[in-house]
Amino acid sequence: MGQPAVIAAARERAAPAVIAVSHLTKRYDSGREAIVALENIDFAVGDGQFVAVVGPSGCGKSTLLKILAGLLPATQGEAVLRGTPIDGPRRDIGVVFQSPVLFPWRSVLDNVLLPVDVQSLGRERKIVTAMELLALVGLKGFERRYPWELSGGMQQRVAIIRSLIHDPALLLMDEPFGALDAMTRETMNLELQRIWMESRKTVLFITHSIPEAVFLADRVLVMTPRPGRIMDMLDIDIARPRTLDVMTTPEFGTCVKRIRACFNATGGIDG
Repeated sequence: MGQPAVIAAARERAAPAVIAVSHLTKRYDSGREAIVALENIDFAVGDGQFVAVVGPSGCGKSTLLKILAGLLPATQGEAVLRGTPIDGPRRDIGVVFQSPVLFPWRSVLDNVLLPVDVQSLGRERKIVTAMELLALVGLKGFERRYPWELSGGMQQRVAIIRSLIHDPALLLMDEPFGALDAMTRETMNLELQRIWMESRKTVLFITHSIPEAVFLADRVLVMTPRPGRIMDMLDIDIARPRTLDVMTTPEFGTCVKRIRACFNATGGIDG
């Protein structure tokens, strides 16, 4: 870990961590030889921070997210959320995947309320919250529509607020805009920033896109090719709210250049 990463690590230790990852390693035993997906991952995310993770394809980003979501066990090390080790799916974690994964037979409102129904949280009192969240993302009036009546961006907005309806301590996002066209993706970046500034949830955001990571995050973790390790941590000291014009500023360009330089030798990551 270089000096910038050491400085960033010192900063994150100074703030109270919502999630702390220590010496995390994931190894798959295929029968022939072990495949090490992640090796000795260490980082922490403070309360209300937006942290993005970038890295080349196959570096273990999605594996990391699945471990943090409690969907995969770690081989070594641990991830701790609010002082409690993550050893399985938890109600205080929300997850958004690349595909919205909406049930076509449920209305928009019923899709948003799915975690409420599954966790028996009291549907009637959560309807008010759901309606407020739908209004927050510009979907007021669409609560009785069905997923097939929505655009891809609208469907992903539903998936995002569904992940927020049960008030999770941590929101995990696995390339949620990767399947969208470029213009819709930019719009959704603006929308996610606005939602995050309203909710101030702690977010860990996985992406292949360096500009997307810099635009959205307070801090960017840069991963090596497999086995995935943290090769750099970069604080993004750009004022919010950020408009798309910020991407043309020298400050933004400097951040993108530093992250891209990490992959000059290996490639495999979007610009």
